[in-house]
Amino acid sequence: MLYHIINFVLIKKGIALHGGLIYITSITQIFQIFIFFISILILQLTSFFPIKMWIPKSLLINSYIFYYKTKIIHKIENHLKIIEYPLIILFIISGAVFLISTSDLISVFLSIELQSYGLYLLSTIYRNSELSTTGGLIYFLLGGLSSCFILLGISLLYSNSGTTSIEGFYIITSISDLDSTHAIYKSYYIQSSLLIFSTGFLFKIGAAPFHFWSPDVYDAIPTIVTTFVAIVAKISILIFLLELVYYTCNYFINFNWTFGLLMSSFLSLIIGTVGGLTQFRIKRLLAYSTISHLGFILLALSISSIESTQAFIFYLLQYSISNLNIFFIIIAIGFSFYFYSSNNKEHNELLDKDNSPIQLISQLKGYFYINPILTLSLAITIYSFIGIPPLIGFFAKQMVLSAALDKGYIFLSIVAILTSVIGAVYYLNIIKEIYFDNTDYKNNKNYLQYFKSKSNIFTKDSIYLSSIIAITISIISLIILLFIFINKEWMNICTILVQTLFNN
Repeated sequence: MLYHIINFVLIKKGIALHGGLIYITSITQIFQIFIFFISILILQLTSFFPIKMWIPKSLLINSYIFYYKTKIIHKIENHLKIIEYPLIILFIISGAVFLISTSDLISVFLSIELQSYGLYLLSTIYRNSELSTTGGLIYFLLGGLSSCFILLGISLLYSNSGTTSIEGFYIITSISDLDSTHAIYKSYYIQSSLLIFSTGFLFKIGAAPFHFWSPDVYDAIPTIVTTFVAIVAKISILIFLLELVYYTCNYFINFNWTFGLLMSSFLSLIIGTVGGLTQFRIKRLLAYSTISHLGFILLALSISSIESTQAFIFYLLQYSISNLNIFFIIIAIGFSFYFYSSNNKEHNELLDKDNSPIQLISQLKGYFYINPILTLSLAITIYSFIGIPPLIGFFAKQMVLSAALDKGYIFLSIVAILTSVIGAVYYLNIIKEIYFDNTDYKNNKNYLQYFKSKSNIFTKDSIYLSSIIAITISIISLIILLFIFINKEWMNICTILVQTLFNN
């Protein structure tokens, strides 16, 4: 009987590849396409110059010399000189895609390590940056610790079930309450193994109480790299956990491993909110913001109902594009500051300014007077993070809270509402700095005089945001702002995916 259970394969609405190591379903395909889409947008930051410069016709003959000898353009092109960047990105995307489609414990570990090692390399790829190297080393050491938890969970699961197939494991968990198999498969043993197994993944996405590495790493590594670490690394792990929770959460009454996800959700909501209140460095603040939003995502994930799964998918989609937009805007603002000078000693003495031009919230002081349109996009994204209607973030939080209340999670719902209100304080502090404080930035006379020496026609208005970056920021900002008019398409996608999962 044991032999037949181990070799049984659960039939799903999809295609199994390589002897069942990888399977393709509608959910895996949608999120693989979504990862490709997000990766393409992020690669724009390293494939195109964020700043475009207008050169008069009279200078076209000498434009090559003029373009590459300027100090400002040299700063902008630093991130384009690393030839290994596309290959490492390929490793990360491959690992993420395989992890979403994996159907075996061995392929789970190989996929997560392929993704993780790519992220470790990417974090330290700016070799001349001491901060980047330090952040990448912290990420590597603590990432290795999380891999130990995953390996321990895998070994415990294999020792009790005798199989590495996740589909066979789903069957074992569904029948292990029967008297005929109770002596062979211990439910509490499997649940404890799953709890340890999931701890490694919570470590890798930076959910509380395993969050302590993320603020330091986010702040130390270059902003362009932070964009990949903050978004792509989380999507694949959360989608894998979605199917793991769905197939294993409802079979045991005495103890359920998803209680660990609920505790992580509660701690993430508290720590992400309280920790962000004291931050003055913008990427550390965004790290705590991510921890807080992970609290909502894990709450929807652990409930595992039709409504909560729909809320989980929608929240993950909208938060990914909103987070992407805010990093795009921060990078664009950072490059625009190369044309301005400040007498602020603290700003001028910041380390690694070439790779992370914006590090402090105070650097955004009065930026409304420099670029009102870009600050409007930033304000829209921040208000969506807060959950102000009718922006897309409001509907995501509403769906999660509605699903939680339907299942009786009243205390966690109250905590989520209170932390959202308290968390608005550090978001609104950014708005205050941008709109209500006067800027201390002035035009950098050295750059303008150099350009004017080449042409009297040239002014500071001849330098502006690259079209491809501007279009991306504009489209995402409009989606966030006008979601109320296009919500039917998003809801249909989430509903179809959930129905596909629950009807398998």
